[in-house]
Amino acid sequence: MPSPTPVIDLHAHSSVSDGTESPSELVGAARAAGIDVLAITDHDTVGGWDEATDAARRLGLTLVRGIEVSCTFENQSVHLLAYLTDPEDPALMRELAKARDSRATRLARMVELMAADGIPITYDEVLAQVAPGATPGRPHIADALIANGTITHRDQAFESWLTDESPYYVHHYSPDPARAVELVRGAGGVPVLAHPFTRTRGEGVSDELVVELAAAGLAGLEAYHRDHGPEEVARAQALAERLDLLLTGSSDYHGTGKRNRLAENTTTPEVLEAIEAASSGVTAVVRP
Repeated sequence: MPSPTPVIDLHAHSSVSDGTESPSELVGAARAAGIDVLAITDHDTVGGWDEATDAARRLGLTLVRGIEVSCTFENQSVHLLAYLTDPEDPALMRELAKARDSRATRLARMVELMAADGIPITYDEVLAQVAPGATPGRPHIADALIANGTITHRDQAFESWLTDESPYYVHHYSPDPARAVELVRGAGGVPVLAHPFTRTRGEGVSDELVVELAAAGLAGLEAYHRDHGPEEVARAQALAERLDLLLTGSSDYHGTGKRNRLAENTTTPEVLEAIEAASSGVTAVVRP
């Protein structure tokens, strides 16, 4: 009898960025959901890698260590998944630290603008939602609004107040995506564009940008994602065929912070094998 196809989810967040579960809790939730291979991809940080690695070994789950790199292109937020990078690469680590530092001051300004418009929120309420050492972000503003009873779910905040087009949106430092692709490749990692044609976070990226990123070293597109409908999936498939890119699928799980459920979209074993082969090997996939 042939072995069952492993369940592979290559995009999930812990409380080290904007998830609601610690890295070990995230790994435990993935195991309980029947996932065989999980990627931890916190925003702009490798801070959860060690704890997640220990938990994966303890629970018998295969772990892909990754990062979701925040980028900006023409005032538009673009996210790049970076798999199996060297966590001590100086150029990439400097860039991520610069982005993290910029986030905190940006959130304070956003809260100030929202409060001035009568939205019941204070910066102290936001800071109360950020776990020690975590990367602060817009989801923590949403969590503060949930905690004080203004809304009931993060999605409500992102549908209005926290979008890139909102009058309360304040830009923070983040690299150009082509530069980020080059940094990830320089760190031995494999760059995949996260939810490129999202329908819920403003406009998705253009085909022209995907072509530019492919020339810079982009390895793949996250085609199978809750923010993509059939039209967006078909668009990703066509671009992948044209540009020789990999196609991944994942949950973009954040715990109770979003409606995304673990393994609701998955990646094939062949694509995971290709990602491993494209990395330098400095950071290996953690297997039981």
